[in-house]
Parts: sequence; C-alpha cells; structure tokens
Amino acid sequence: QAQLVESGGGLVRVGDSLRLSCAASGGTFNMYAMGWFRQAPEKEREFVAAISRTSIITKYADSVKGRFTVSRDNAKNTLYLQMNSLKPEDTAIYYCAARSAASLRVTYLGRDEYFNWGQGTHVTVSA
Repeated sequence: QAQLVESGGGLVRVGDSLRLSCAASGGTFNMYAMGWFRQAPEKEREFVAAISRTSIITKYADSVKGRFTVSRDNAKNTLYLQMNSLKPEDTAIYYCAARSAASLRVTYLGRDEYFNWGQGTHVTVSA
C-alpha cells in the first residue's frame, strides 16, 4: 500500500505558478497509476489530472488543460503537478491518489477508482 504525502501548496496571486509534489512510500511506485484531484469548499472532490505508470499517457480535466502539467519521477517516487496561469477558481485542497495497475497505459479518472490518497495540500489563488 502506498503512503502519499503532498507538498508545495500555498497562497499565490492570479497568474502565478505553483508546483505540487506527492512523495510516495511503501509499495513500488512505478506499479501505480497516479492522479491529482481537488476539492473546493462545499464542492465535491473533482478530477484534475492523471498519469500512467511510465508517463506514456496523461489526461486532464478541461478546466486545467493547457495550464497544468502532470509528471512523475519514478526514480524519486514522486508525482508532480505544475500549475501555471492560476485562477481564483483553482483554489482548493489538492490530493494525490494512487492505484496499482497492470497496464503501462491505463489511467484512472474517477475518484472511486483510487485506493490510496494523501492528506492534501492547500492552494489559494487570490485576485
């Protein structure tokens, strides 16, 4: 079972950039398909981005496409989310998630498809 710890959140201004990290321990990181989700106040947790085991496949929510980039470094057991051109509507708690996958090409977009979650990191974008 992977243990996940997010970091890199903070308070930024509109248009700024931020890079989130998710450090994994336990299990074998390159066996996990990974995802980023976020939850704004009084809203449900929503999909942001997903990446397959060896980064062959990446997928994004329409709301972040072209602004956010998901990546991973399997040698460092770390998942990243580079967020550019941040908007106030990006304000949320950001969570990383992991699920073991047999295929190198699979990604998971549904929050119910993931079995392991981090505790989240707060991102606040001020106008």
